[in-house]
Amino acid sequence: MKPCRNAFGQNRKGFTLIELVVVISLIVMMIGLTMPQIRNALLSDNLKRTALRMTGLAKNLRDEAMREEKTFGLYLDMAQQRYWTGFEAMTEEELALARENAQKLPDDVKILDVWYKTEGKVNEGEAVILFFKKGYVQPSAIHLGDDEDRRLTVVLSPFGGKVKVLDKYVDFESDS
Repeated sequence: MKPCRNAFGQNRKGFTLIELVVVISLIVMMIGLTMPQIRNALLSDNLKRTALRMTGLAKNLRDEAMREEKTFGLYLDMAQQRYWTGFEAMTEEELALARENAQKLPDDVKILDVWYKTEGKVNEGEAVILFFKKGYVQPSAIHLGDDEDRRLTVVLSPFGGKVKVLDKYVDFESDS
């Protein structure tokens, strides 16, 4: 049996434009229905959002330290659960202003402690992670937690500006 041909002698195998439009419309509707749920899950998770902010801030501070050729610091206040940035040549007034304009953590997120490779853990007061003008970062980790007992570890590697977020509390002191 010969395949069906139209008046122009072409094969009629394939999809019509209407079939393609219907399938694409169904795919778009499915994506449109699921995207808000995915977006809300990501944006409503204050712990993950805070870890992502810390990651972006660390990368920006490293880049800025190299560009400006200054040592920058990420200041973490564990008593008031807030953070800010500064650089080595800041006056006391500038540092006080930066502290005053600090970014507050969401109410359900806490800085548990900051670990330094050379100094160990700091779990009260203020901690500073340094970003040097040559692109090095003080080897350290920020431990974050929330009211639901979830824990994250933001690890700052000294070379290459790598920042990792681990989905658990990693105690580096027990590893040494």
